[in-house]
This record gives sequence, C-alpha cells and structure tokens, in this order.
Amino acid sequence: MTADSSDISDTTHTAHTSDTRRFACALASLRGLSVGDALGSQFFVPANHPLLKCREVPDGAWQWTDDTEMACSVLAVLLGHHRIDQDALAHSFASRHDFDRGYGPAVNRMLRLVREGGDWRELASALFNGQGSWGNGAAMRIAPLGAWYADDPEQATHQAEISAYPTHQHREAIVGAMAVAAAAALAASPDGPPTAEALLDGVIALVPRSAVGAGLRRARDMLDYGDPSTVAAVLGCGRRTSAQDTVPFAVWSAARGLGDFREAFWATAQVGGDVDTTCAIVGGIVSVTEAGSPPRPWLDRTEPLPDWATAAAS
Repeated sequence: MTADSSDISDTTHTAHTSDTRRFACALASLRGLSVGDALGSQFFVPANHPLLKCREVPDGAWQWTDDTEMACSVLAVLLGHHRIDQDALAHSFASRHDFDRGYGPAVNRMLRLVREGGDWRELASALFNGQGSWGNGAAMRIAPLGAWYADDPEQATHQAEISAYPTHQHREAIVGAMAVAAAAALAASPDGPPTAEALLDGVIALVPRSAVGAGLRRARDMLDYGDPSTVAAVLGCGRRTSAQDTVPFAVWSAARGLGDFREAFWATAQVGGDVDTTCAIVGGIVSVTEAGSPPRPWLDRTEPLPDWATAAAS
C-alpha cells in the first residue's frame, strides 16, 4: 500500500509545524539564557555590587559571555542537523570561539587546538589528567536543547549527554547537562509548565545516580525553604564551577521561579557564586513559557544574538 499525495503533504506539514514549534521554544530559551548570562555577568564588576543588593540593574549595554556563545552553537547545530552532531558541534565551538568571552583556560586551549586540526575526542578526554572536565560548561549552554525536545524529555537528556562530550567527558559534567536539559524540556511541556515539585521529580527520574543527582534530591527536599542563600549554602552556587556545585541550585531556583523571570533572576543572582552561569541556566529554563519571558527592557539592553545562531532557520 502506497501513500497518496495528500498523505505525503500532511506528513510534510506536520513535520514542518513540529520543527517550527521546536525552534520557537528553543529560541525563547536561548534569549532568556542570554539575558541571565549578560546581566549576571554585570555583577562581577565591584561597582555594581550595591545594585545587586537592592535589585537594580546597571545602566548601559550588557554583553553576554561564553555561556551564550556556546548555547548559540547548540541551537545552530540543532537547526542544521535536527539532532546533536558531535563533530559539527565541536567545529562550531572552535570556529566561533571568542577568547574574550570568559572561557576557562582549559577550554580556551582545547578549542584553539581543535581549530588547528586537533581531534576533540582526544583533547576532551585528556583534560585534567584524563578525568575529563567536570565543570559547569556543558550545563550552562544546554537549556535551548531541552526546550527543543519539549515533547520528549527522555530524548532531551539523551541528546544533552551526546552534546557534553566534545568538551566535558567527566560523568558529573555530563549528568549536569542532562539535568538542565530535562528541566527545560519539562518546563516547556505542551501540557503546560509543571509545579516546582513535579519538575524536580521529573528531572531526578531522568538522570542517573551521581553527585549531581544527589544534589537534585536535596534540592527537592528544600523546595519549601524561602531563603535562597540557605539553599545555596547547602547545594552550592557555582563557586567551585563544577556541575555538582552549580546545577542542583540552579534547577531549584528555576523550579521555584517558573513564570517569573525577574524574581527567578534576582533570587539566583543575589546568592553570588558563578552568577552569569547560574543565571544563564535559570534564564534558559524559566523563559520557555510566555509568562517566564525576560522583561522587555532587559532584553533591549542585552547584546543581540549573532545571526549565525539562527541562520539555518531561514
């Protein structure tokens, strides 16, 4: 039995509609990620510390960091391949690498070597005496991928795992990326955003046992805590820049802040730590719903996304 032209047309239309929705959701996540990243990075400037305490944003334009630059590569690869292609992702990371965006020294060196013809598989696996990096870089860039797979959180975690390897091959870094992708996928569910409890439960169910997973279980137990600083003192807030020191608190903050970007940002930023990264993760998760979009004045002050990130969409 063969399909007639109307069957083929319907299938093509459905696939196109699905891709359009995935792109729109992932782009919303990327925009929220970029605002969290760019505004969060402003509070590394000592002169802006008093503004953070009283929840006021600094004047001027806000430039995003490596968090957003790498997230742009994730979206570009999804648009071009409809999945994560590791070679394409590694090439994009290396070719788009801007040394002045705040990359860590190990990744700076690795991406330069990839650009010069090195094999990312060998280079990433050799980091930190062969343990691979357990930093938060794979997690900070991945929320748009979770939003892309809002209709399939399991696939979101699978693709996030694949996406981590070109730079981060330690188990904790990989699980951290999986957790953030799962959170973004669940928050962007076509059935509507979950409760904070349901989001944490869903993420915990989707990630393997690990230090990150243990931190997420502690985060679930602390959802009724009203003081983010107390929670950060237990879970960490990225001061050690490890996935296990960053992801549980960021997911906790995002779960409590769904539907309110402004409140989610301030609750995350005011505890300190790796503020641009924790706020990038939270912004990428919270912004997947219309109610969680960043305030328009914040978007207007944030550096625009590069054209190459979405070029394949046209």
